[in-house]
Amino acid sequence: MLVRLDHELPECFASWGWKYHHIGIPTNEKREDEKYLSQYKIYVSGFDSNPFGIEWMRYEQNCKIHELIQKIPHIAFEVKDIDWELKNRGLNVISHPGSPGDGVRAAMIEFNGAPIELIEFEKNK
Repeated sequence: MLVRLDHELPECFASWGWKYHHIGIPTNEKREDEKYLSQYKIYVSGFDSNPFGIEWMRYEQNCKIHELIQKIPHIAFEVKDIDWELKNRGLNVISHPGSPGDGVRAAMIEFNGAPIELIEFEKNK
C-alpha cells in the first residue's frame, strides 16, 4: 500500500483526473434558498451561491436515498465517464447513476464508511 505524504494530492486527483465539485451536508433545518428535487424528495440549498461548493441537503422522512447519504456529509467529484469509473475502479456503488438535472448524471459510492458522489456532465462527452 502506498503512503501519501502530506504535500501530495489524493490519488483521485493526482492519477485519476477527478475534480472537486462540492460537499453535501445533511441538515434538518429549513433554509431560505432551498430548491425541491421531487424525484429524490430532498431540498437542496447553497450550492449556487457558495464560493466553496457547499450544498445543504434536507431529506423528507419518506426519502428513498441511501441512509448513509442522508446522515453523513459527502464529497462530490466531477468525472469524465461515470460508467467507466464505476466499472473499472472496483468501487462500492450505493446509488447507481441517475439524472438529478438536465445534462448531468450522478452516482454515489461508499469508501471506508463515507459516501462519495461522482458527477458527469454532458459537456464532457
